[in-house]
Amino acid sequence: MASSSLPSSLRSLSSPSQPSPYLTLEIKNGVFRNCSELPSELMTSIMQRLSAVEILENAQKVCMSWRRASKNPAMWRKIVMHKVEGLGYNLDIMCRHAVDRSQGGLVEIEIWDFGTDSLINYIADSSSGLRSLKLAKCLQVTDDGLTKAIVKLPYLEELEVSQTSILSAKSLKVVGQSCPNLKTFKLNQRGYLRPRLKSDDDALSIAETMHGLRHLQLFGNILTDVGLSAILDNCLNLEHLDLRQCFNVNLGGDLEKRCDENIKVLRRPNDSTYDYPFDATAIDLFSDELVFRLMPSINHYHDYDPTEDDDDTFDLYGYF
Repeated sequence: MASSSLPSSLRSLSSPSQPSPYLTLEIKNGVFRNCSELPSELMTSIMQRLSAVEILENAQKVCMSWRRASKNPAMWRKIVMHKVEGLGYNLDIMCRHAVDRSQGGLVEIEIWDFGTDSLINYIADSSSGLRSLKLAKCLQVTDDGLTKAIVKLPYLEELEVSQTSILSAKSLKVVGQSCPNLKTFKLNQRGYLRPRLKSDDDALSIAETMHGLRHLQLFGNILTDVGLSAILDNCLNLEHLDLRQCFNVNLGGDLEKRCDENIKVLRRPNDSTYDYPFDATAIDLFSDELVFRLMPSINHYHDYDPTEDDDDTFDLYGYF
């Protein structure tokens, strides 16, 4: 098969201008004539460089040999699927297909910008040995649906829930109790500059049930020094702690010293967000633009001075 007939994602792997040395040698020696005769090791190497979508939509359609290789359960121990605007794929169906091909051997899965409670529970039902689950911007996944899935994953070692439905403190306890091997936990959202919302419920649930954590990321959480102290008291193996945009954390008292002595990598509330992969714009409900959009009547704010900090808990939902 000529390289021009290959999917664009594969052409660079067989292009004469940048040939694989092994591939070029075999072609020169006339050992095989087309891609269907590639050694299985090389075919596997090529496919492992592709995303799940590229395999299902392109690679498996190259020839029968590639299709057979794409059905090898070992190819589906790790699945990464991100929604790409404009492609029009039904990623829910495609993800289920990929999970089926793992035949229960799925170890890691990462999903961005799509997914439902039904899909997450399908993954959990099909992959009880899952070690890593990463969900980012999965806005249709609910607290209840995710919790029901996680209780089916007792071997989970890594869980990320970023800019998705926020797990309640009660659900966090269920996560900790259901996943005794959990070592990495990321619960990320946009931080609140104003109003200064405060709650240590998440932190206390983590401290109570996730004692084996080594990596904890709480980007944008509304915990205070009290919650941080509880985490340090109970998560004694913690090595990496990310508290960026946790604006209620002051590292007061001996907290700064405790973090310096026990945490190998500490990201403080006001540290740079350059390497954070999601929207890091902090929420400011008292910015002029948002205030006038939510509350056109300025009379509601006649006593409000935007230059003053408000330490009181703010009833966010009362304004919507």
